[in-house]
Parts: sequence; C-alpha cells; structure tokens
Amino acid sequence: MCESDKAARFERALLPHLDSAYNLARWLLKDSHDAQDVVQEACLRALTFLDGFRGEDGRAWLLAIVRNTSYDWLRKNRGPGAASSGEENFDLLADDTPGPEAIQLREAERQLVQDCLERMPPEYREVLVLRELEEMSYRQIATVTDQPMGTVMSRLARGRKRLQLMLADAAGRHRETGAAT
Repeated sequence: MCESDKAARFERALLPHLDSAYNLARWLLKDSHDAQDVVQEACLRALTFLDGFRGEDGRAWLLAIVRNTSYDWLRKNRGPGAASSGEENFDLLADDTPGPEAIQLREAERQLVQDCLERMPPEYREVLVLRELEEMSYRQIATVTDQPMGTVMSRLARGRKRLQLMLADAAGRHRETGAAT
C-alpha cells in the first residue's frame, strides 16, 4: 500500500475517533497533558500497524491501542497507584438559565462522580468510561480491553455497583456533616 493510500485509510478509519481516544486516555491517566501525549503515541502506533487493521471497527481498534499505550505509559512513568495531578478541566453541561446555586450543586455533583471514578480500580473505571461515556457496545469493550464479553459484563455490573455505593456513602457523609453544622 502506498503512503498516500495508507494516510487516506488512516484518516477515514481512525481520525473520527480521536475525541474518544483522548477521553479514554484522560480517564485512564487522570491528566490531560499526558493523555494528549499518549493519544499522539497511539496514533503513531496505529499508523505503523495500519496494515494489520482489517476494517471491522476502527473505533474499537484505536481505543485498544490507546488503552495499551496508556498502561505502557503508566508503567514507565508513574508505577502502580499513581495519583492524579488534579489539572483536569471539565466543562459544565449546557443549561439554559442556571442560577449560581444550580451551578454550584452541579459542579459539586460532577466533582463527586469524578472523584469516585478516579478512586475505582482501573479495570472497573475503564469499562465504565467506555460504556457510559463513550457509549460503546459490550462487544466493542471486549475488543478494546481484550477480555471475554462475560468479563466485560461482570466488570460493568461490579463497577456500577461500586460506584453507586461510593456515591451513596459520600452523600451520607455529606448529610451527616451538613446536619452537624
């Protein structure tokens, strides 16, 4: 395959999925700058090995490369249990006319969900991000994570339950401290 054909194939199959690639990397690495570097490295890997891509699902194929590149980066640069830099910037969801209280409540809720997700083990966090934020199918997640579909389904169920418990626990602590003041 000539270089111009390869570049065109890369653009058609993979470039539409760069936002998803960045989103996954940001959640796995917990740092926007590192995520940009990892996505760039993953794109170079994808371009290098494009001949191995059979055209089934460009999004799943690219996200599998991003996932592997993210974990390689973490092993090299942070080791196990790396902490977040806290530099993530997340925009508030659009709302027609939110007042200051609504904005403050929404930000607190968003921060609570983000904090709970970041504290989750990576195997739960990654499937939750891929399913709930990237809206991937179970089959696509199985491809990205290189796990059987049953494992994906059980991790999703356990991850959702764990997130639900973490959020309920945090809400309970908030009510207790709010009542005490």
